[in-house]
Amino acid sequence: MAENNNAPEILENQKKANFIHALIADDLKEGKNNNRVHTRFPPEPNGYLHIGHAKSICLNFGIAEKFGGKCNLRFDDTNPTKEETEYVDSIMEDVRWLGFDWEDRLYYASDYFGKLHDFAVQLIRDRKAYVDDQDAETISNQKGTPTRPGVESPFRNRPVEENIGLFLRMTNGEFEEGDCVLRAKIDMNSPNMHMRDPIIYRIIKAHHHRTGNNWCVYPMYDFAHGQSDFWEGITHSICTLEFEVHRPLYNWFIDQLQETDYRPCQIEFARLNLTYTVMSKRKLLELVKDKYVNGWDDPRMPTISGLRRRGYTPESIRNFSDRIGVTKVDGINDVSLLEYSLREHLNKTAQRVMGVLNPLKVIITNYPENPEDPDMGTRKVPFSRELYIEQEDFMENPPKKFFRLSPGTEVRLRYAYFITCTNVVKDENGNLKELHCTYDPASKGGNSPDGRKVKSTIHWVSARHAIKSEVRLYDRLFVDENPDGHKDVDFKEFINPDSLKVLSNCFVEPFIKNAKPLGHFQFERVGYFNLDPDSTAAMPVFNLTVNLRDSWAREQNKNS
Repeated sequence: MAENNNAPEILENQKKANFIHALIADDLKEGKNNNRVHTRFPPEPNGYLHIGHAKSICLNFGIAEKFGGKCNLRFDDTNPTKEETEYVDSIMEDVRWLGFDWEDRLYYASDYFGKLHDFAVQLIRDRKAYVDDQDAETISNQKGTPTRPGVESPFRNRPVEENIGLFLRMTNGEFEEGDCVLRAKIDMNSPNMHMRDPIIYRIIKAHHHRTGNNWCVYPMYDFAHGQSDFWEGITHSICTLEFEVHRPLYNWFIDQLQETDYRPCQIEFARLNLTYTVMSKRKLLELVKDKYVNGWDDPRMPTISGLRRRGYTPESIRNFSDRIGVTKVDGINDVSLLEYSLREHLNKTAQRVMGVLNPLKVIITNYPENPEDPDMGTRKVPFSRELYIEQEDFMENPPKKFFRLSPGTEVRLRYAYFITCTNVVKDENGNLKELHCTYDPASKGGNSPDGRKVKSTIHWVSARHAIKSEVRLYDRLFVDENPDGHKDVDFKEFINPDSLKVLSNCFVEPFIKNAKPLGHFQFERVGYFNLDPDSTAAMPVFNLTVNLRDSWAREQNKNS
């Protein structure tokens, strides 16, 4: 695998004309919907949102912003067995964090349970729905295949009043789950399998997070979402490509309302897929429940809450969503493009500090014990006789092209002085303990008054002033580009065993002592980090957000 050094070029090449914007612009030119633009973001509250949902959020709310319209937030809460208030709260937090506001337009599919039930009764009266007593397996087998027509249910032509009576008994809890369902009567010979008398209501005897135990029957998503769009005045119902074959059913249900000429328009786009990532909520829940990760907001997860904790910014996600464009073709985007968008934003906004992750003590033997060192550069960086540098910045027996610190060599301490290693101190086992160096007082600020040059600049922190910290080095959760794409191989087989490394003896300059949780920093020469909510005054915790450059491909190539 070659290293990807062309992220800006790839991003530019991936920019595509937004065909949805073009369709809406055409609708406005034709005066459709009284020149209104009204979208909605309709998540099911059965898990935490991920980066794919972030694209949908940016698309739906972004359309409203672009065309001076409105966007609703509506929860598709039609399955009480999987939905929780925790997920509702997290989704609202994610949408707000991305910078969008639904104002007073917060809705739930459960808001329409009464109207949907009345509509189902209307379909029965119009001889367009019936109660089927068959089990799920039988109904599925009778639907046929795309090349073989379906078989009509023996209950398809029940009398209207019998169907109404049975449906009301379902509603009143007189039947058990699986005893019967309500089906729309459409066309068992349709080439579209979704039009072959789809189930529109099923019995579920479970507590609902909003309606409690008021209902024993719940509408299917295909039955609920089109009518919800209609009742809310949605003009453009935007969904992912797998719902394209559902569109005739969406339109059929709306046609049965027969109230006005107004119709929402369903438009499909390709969902977001990323390399080294899984996007299935079911699989993400599996990772959480089986403790492969530390919760939905684990910084290795592609959830919005995980990305936020990792240190991603709303701006970087919105810019990424805009750059990759909107298409009608399924594909997979390189996660390095998302990381590039993040680096681009953090490079402009993250405060620069120095942090040492694997410390090696340096004692500057000719530096005074308690100096009064003035401000250097744009902030105070305390300097003292004892410093920490990175272990990798020193080699006792370096190869020819190693330009960092080694015995007898001179390097520049960033923003400070030139130092020369004069002695290597080891413990009784022969392990490196500390370095003794001398400094050139005339090189203050890292400048040489006599014009001599050094080939390396290294970062450091003052041992006396630095704040001891924990650093969590996060990497990609999977080692395979497409962990979901291997037939008969469990995606968990590709989990990266080195996706998290915890370093508990790190030192960061004292500038960070007043940092707020999730605050962003660039540790110079190391990477971008943010302060984790787990931090305490006694032990700050920093998450590696992203490296300064894309090193993943290089490492993969080196190890292959």
